[in-house]
Amino acid sequence: MKVSLTEDLQKKLEDLKDHIRGLGSLAVGFSGGVDSTFLLAVAHEVLGDGVIAVTEADASVPGRELDEARFFCEERGIRHITCNVDPFKEEEYRQNGPDRCYFCKKGIFTEIKRIAEENGIAYVAEGSNVDDMGDYRPGLRAVEELSVKSPLREAGLTKSDIRLISKAMELPTWSKPAYACLASRFVYGEEINEKKLRMIDQAEQFLIEHGFLEERVRIHGNIARIEVPAKDIPRLASDEVRGVIYERFKELGFMFVTIDMRGYRRGSMNETIKHTSE
Repeated sequence: MKVSLTEDLQKKLEDLKDHIRGLGSLAVGFSGGVDSTFLLAVAHEVLGDGVIAVTEADASVPGRELDEARFFCEERGIRHITCNVDPFKEEEYRQNGPDRCYFCKKGIFTEIKRIAEENGIAYVAEGSNVDDMGDYRPGLRAVEELSVKSPLREAGLTKSDIRLISKAMELPTWSKPAYACLASRFVYGEEINEKKLRMIDQAEQFLIEHGFLEERVRIHGNIARIEVPAKDIPRLASDEVRGVIYERFKELGFMFVTIDMRGYRRGSMNETIKHTSE
């Protein structure tokens, strides 16, 4: 069924298009998530071959996300470039302090800017929206320092706006669950390494294969803390599901497997920052 936009949403969309049109050419940092897919689709509609998509492909990005990003660009004829900025070169990233995301994003967008310049592209853009301003997002500091554009924020678009317009545009991501890089699953202060990133990736993939499409596997030492929406906790805790997941997680290297009784919420690791400071 065709979805029609309200006058307010239509105006925001037109403002976004005008802003992008004024940039002339654009390299979009493209993760394949709801926001960056929407931004890329609109930019391609406005700029055509004047837009390229650049996707980071390090160990913190699940293979399924890379595959979806590649497929989207292939299907729409968008030029797609993958890059691999090794975040482990940065000690601040490995040590995983509260500002880890700043160092990661700085490295990634520095590389995207280099790729943009190499391809004659005037500007680099990322997909944060208005709602992201209300959360702890040290990566946005890197965005500002490197003069990366944030067109969705400029147009005043919220996450809900983006999903509604994406649905009207028939984008496959309109209902896709929120996603964040796998490094966000580590409790602050616990060193990040590739082995644990692979454990998390495989554990989350196993949950997805068992029908838990909105999930997180948070890692605390050798403990896996599973977050799913509260409505899904009874099924996760049922005998037929709980045992299978426990055995698989043990195979992956987790010593203990727990369920977070509060349920899934964005950025739950940020709660530890407040707790530590009190």
